Amino acid sequence: MRVGPTEVAAAADRLAGRVRLTPVIDADVNGVAVALKLELLQHTGSFKPRGAFNRVLSETTSPRRLVAASGGNHGLAVAHVARELGVEATIYVPETTPSVKRRWIGALGASLVVAGRHYQEALEASREAARGPGVVEVHAYDHPATVAGQGTVARELDGQVPHLDTVLVAVGGGGLIAGVCAWFDGRVRVVAVEPATAPTLARAREVGRPVDVDVGGVAADSLGATRIGETPFATMQGRLDRVVLVSDEGIVEAQRRLWAELRLVAEPGGATAFAALVGGAYRPAPGERVAVIVCGANTDPATVTDPP
Repeated sequence: MRVGPTEVAAAADRLAGRVRLTPVIDADVNGVAVALKLELLQHTGSFKPRGAFNRVLSETTSPRRLVAASGGNHGLAVAHVARELGVEATIYVPETTPSVKRRWIGALGASLVVAGRHYQEALEASREAARGPGVVEVHAYDHPATVAGQGTVARELDGQVPHLDTVLVAVGGGGLIAGVCAWFDGRVRVVAVEPATAPTLARAREVGRPVDVDVGGVAADSLGATRIGETPFATMQGRLDRVVLVSDEGIVEAQRRLWAELRLVAEPGGATAFAALVGGAYRPAPGERVAVIVCGANTDPATVTDPP
């Protein structure tokens, strides 16, 4: 299914009172004024509760248990949604999920299962568990309701930044950027930013369809999907301007800049879109009004230091 503005608007109605309207602040990046949408201040430290809530609230009957596979952030979101709705949750994570995210998932009351080294293995295990009655599988990105929920970030941003020309969005499985594309629907230039170590969307655009890609690097726990989602890929068609790649070193530098200049603690995936501006992978034209979605904060603050 190709998601559009109508589905995003409906998701916003469902999410009213359940997610935060996150702020936008102005920042200077290498002499260029940009707007930062601070989605790292969302419940559970990332944009993920938007899609998770919309996926569950779109069901015609209330589930007894939620099941999800996650590198960490989506699992936190599903655990949060389950607690808020008063249902059980089981989260399957790969071995690469940082221990801090595992602890936080457990602290939210969800059952945690470590399954395999990579996200795909955790996903396969979760699908086996989701076959029982009263169980809803909450996919991290490849579902129309999830995409529509993530698109509410763009709907908010649209009202917060007048005359917006371009928005930069980090990409993992594609749910967030597809939601952004769905809402703006060609009115605003949408630029995808991927780690060079996880070029899932870039590879899919090269061959014209989602394909498996070897992934790794510093942002793999949040942007480490091995294949872009079918629904996100379809939703992005004709609405995505380009994909730019950033290095792991550039992502770490972006984390440091966010802390040193703005006192924002972002995880590597959360700093990836910002890295495109810091390192010059995306260079705004004179007068171009650019926004960046800073999408995640779930990291050990001790790992984020001032630039040398």
